[in-house]
Amino acid sequence: MQLASSGGRRLRHAALAARKLALEDGRTVTRKELSAAAREAGKALDLRPAQRAVLSELVACWGEQEWERLLVWPSNDYLMSRTGLTERAIRRILRQLVDLQLLVPKDSPNGKRYAVKDLAGQVVDAFGFDLTPVYARRGDWAVMLMEQKQLREVQKRAFDEVTICRRATEEALSTLAEHFPDVDRSEVEARLKALQARTPARSRITLPADLLDAWQLLRTEVEEVFYEAGKAGLGVLHTNNNNGSPSEPCNKGFPKKAEPVRSTEQPTEHLSPELILEACPALSDYGQPVRDLADIVSAGRYLRASLGAHESAWAEAVEEVGTVRAAIAVIYVLQLYEDDAAKNGGESRIKNPGGYFRALTRMVKSGKIDLAVELLAMRRRRMS
Repeated sequence: MQLASSGGRRLRHAALAARKLALEDGRTVTRKELSAAAREAGKALDLRPAQRAVLSELVACWGEQEWERLLVWPSNDYLMSRTGLTERAIRRILRQLVDLQLLVPKDSPNGKRYAVKDLAGQVVDAFGFDLTPVYARRGDWAVMLMEQKQLREVQKRAFDEVTICRRATEEALSTLAEHFPDVDRSEVEARLKALQARTPARSRITLPADLLDAWQLLRTEVEEVFYEAGKAGLGVLHTNNNNGSPSEPCNKGFPKKAEPVRSTEQPTEHLSPELILEACPALSDYGQPVRDLADIVSAGRYLRASLGAHESAWAEAVEEVGTVRAAIAVIYVLQLYEDDAAKNGGESRIKNPGGYFRALTRMVKSGKIDLAVELLAMRRRRMS
């Protein structure tokens, strides 16, 4: 089929570039394959919803003919009825799709879109739009999507580092105000507020290039002020509260394990350390052997910080569901987070594990979630 132009449409460089794209010899394309390529193109090029809608309707018109080019010929009236857009919007979006090298216009002598049939009534050619570039550029879409994913990962790490610096700075200032109230903090507090105002929300993909450096510098300077105020710990007097005999062992009063599990907090037999170890391999991050519930409690208290959960979240969980179940909830959420990250290429859908932990403990208290059932299901999935 010869690609023809009536000369009525303005010549575009993008259309000429897209026209050079072709399918492999003898390659037939199904509507499903073309639709998948169009979805990838929409993600890679970050098409607007209206653009995606028009492209989707064009793809839906592909009749799976065994042609060298993927030609469709829907009218503007048809596209208007399918998308709800005005004719002016349809024309503008079609021009944009051509400029993005997704479409190649194939104009008829009278400027209309229609099919050409032979004497037997079979469609042998058409005038309208050529969707070959959408499918032929599948490799481009894959590369662009991979680059976008890598950029999101870099940005995520940058935002994580900003969050760490912000929390460390706020903690240093709070400690400085508590222990050394005479130290002038006005300048660094003003810089802290300025950086907080400049820091965008995580929903934005870009982070100003100099912002991370500014946070790291502020953290270093505030911690240095605290260090100097305390004279590296040499000027801080140690309060000796040890009134016992010097011959007594140094670890007297410090239990080998966490606080004992009260009888009222004994969980069901299903919440055994063996089950938790089998269902939650993330417990290995604790780094200590886990033999009984006291070890589980110690692990939960230790791993709580890995979720980014504040100590108040732990205290609330202990009050709501008891120490044992609070520790198990920490381990369960940590395992969910790691499993989801492994399943989704290193990026978990749980954006706030600490908040998830708070919500989980409330659902455990209300009876909406049974930790024993959840752990048994998690173990079954892991074993299968």
